[in-house]
Formats: sequence, structure tokens, C-alpha cells
Amino acid sequence: MSSPFRASVLLIAAAALTLGACDREEHHSRAKPIGETVPAGASAPTIFPGDSTPPPLDPRAALYDNNANAIGKGQQLFIQMNCVGCHSHGGGGMGPPLIDDQWRYGGRIDQIATTIAEGRPNGMPSWRGKLTEDQIWDLAAYVRSLSGLPSKDAVSSRSEGMSAGTPQTLTPHGEMYNSDAAQQ
Repeated sequence: MSSPFRASVLLIAAAALTLGACDREEHHSRAKPIGETVPAGASAPTIFPGDSTPPPLDPRAALYDNNANAIGKGQQLFIQMNCVGCHSHGGGGMGPPLIDDQWRYGGRIDQIATTIAEGRPNGMPSWRGKLTEDQIWDLAAYVRSLSGLPSKDAVSSRSEGMSAGTPQTLTPHGEMYNSDAAQQ
């Protein structure tokens, strides 16, 4: 084997090992709408009395809870699906606030996903058949992040959407005003 050929083989092998060793979050896509994958009435109950032991957490919750990618996608969906119209960016309005620790139908991510999929009486529409299962779980991850429940390293400190404004670092400063000089 020649030296340049051996070097290129080693370089390709090193690149393959490097790429194979990346530990990234799983990205889910191309799922069918939840109404097409889960028969009506087949979901596990996620509302349970306060004195009873809650059922085990849905296994899908581990894929989405504290997942920065899911929270980012959910944030975009929250705006695109006009959730802000009722929940006013999480602060409440026509719909209940999402930024506090009081959850009418439960604050676990599987309970939030069920609320989004099935809807609730007196205003919350069902999004089953309109959103995919992945989108519902992404949205649930974002809604849960509004309450401050997830780990802070999973929640983005910036918006995932494009910004139309000028960054503050490029905004010119106004006239300097010295408060000490005004008093003299």
C-alpha cells in the first residue's frame, strides 16, 4: 500500500468513527397525524384524582421531555398553530396561563400531550388529526418548558424564529446624559 493511499484510508476511517461517536438528540419526522396512528379512545387516561397514585409515565415522554430540539420545534408550532391567540405567549388570556405551576389537567408531559391531542371542555380544541404525534409531543415539551419545570440546560435562551429587528449590539446609542451635571 502506498503512503498517500494509506493516509486517505486512515482519514476516512477517523472521520467515520468521529461521526459515529456523535451523541445527538433524536429527530423525529414524517409521522402520520396522531388520529391515523392511534384509534379513538385508545390513549391511556392521563387525568387522575389527586389522592390516587398516578399511572406510569408514557414511554414516549423520555424522547421529548427536556429535549432542546423538541422544545424549539414546539415553540415554532405554538406560534404557527396560533396557540398564542388563547394562551397569550403562556401568560393566559382566553385560555389558562401556562407559566405557573397550577395545571388543571396535569403538568406531566404526557398529560399535556393528551390535552393537546384530545382537547378539553370549554374551549381547548382537539388537535388530533391536524398535528402529527411528533408535533403534539414537541408542542407539549414547549408548553411544559413555559412553566419552568424542565432542566434549564434544555430550554433555549433565545427564540428559534428569525428576528426582524436590529440586534441591540448594532443599535446606535442615544445622546449621553450626565445626571451630575444637570444638578449644578
